[in-house]
Amino acid sequence: MPLEKLKAIIEALLSAADTPLSVNHIFDLFSGDLEQPGKDEIRKALHELGEDYQGHGIELVQVASGFRLQVRADYSQYVTRLFQQKPPRYSRALLETLALIAYRQPITRGEIEAIRGVSVSSNIIKTLQEREWVKTLGHKDVPGKPSLYGTTSKFLDYFNLKSLNDLPTLSELKDLDQFHPELALNDENAPHEPSTPTGENEPKAESELDAGNDNEDDNDNDSQTMPTDSSGADVDSNPDQPTESTTTPGETA
Repeated sequence: MPLEKLKAIIEALLSAADTPLSVNHIFDLFSGDLEQPGKDEIRKALHELGEDYQGHGIELVQVASGFRLQVRADYSQYVTRLFQQKPPRYSRALLETLALIAYRQPITRGEIEAIRGVSVSSNIIKTLQEREWVKTLGHKDVPGKPSLYGTTSKFLDYFNLKSLNDLPTLSELKDLDQFHPELALNDENAPHEPSTPTGENEPKAESELDAGNDNEDDNDNDSQTMPTDSSGADVDSNPDQPTESTTTPGETA
């Protein structure tokens, strides 16, 4: 099959798909055709297609689940004006919990509470699971068998990551705002949570109101707007084997 024709077909497929498409998936779509391209040809077409979009408002990106066409971040602020519905808002507590799960997975709820110094609201875990950013990897082999949490491929897709190794290292991540540009939090007038020395007090109750609610009050200084993006495939690319020790994927990137 001529390369230009293959590029046009792949471009059409990516434009119509609502989830990222892997090379294998694209290859299977040509099954039975007389001019079925090989996987190397598909990879070459994807590479050239990506170069063709240089300087355009649309870009071809590779995430954990495959390839997709999306609006460049520089122009997302204009695209959001097309939609009347406000993007979901999330509290700082939720974002801190998500960051801890991403960098320390597999991790238990108790371990998250020990690091943050406050108890984790059930709504926070529920919201992260409903977004399919977090899932239960297993249970820790200790009394009570607490759940071990980790991130999913949809988490990677949302943040334009191919794998956990693409997370910024902890030395680079000096503040939660650097976790993702759109997560910059305006907390200049918000009170900071006092730190609780380990072993002195039990974790205090979560102070954020309904941290897991997607419809938080717009005046909540502890909340932040996150962009709406197409969700990825439901194929998990994260490690599925839980261990008792916690790991920090970003530090080995």
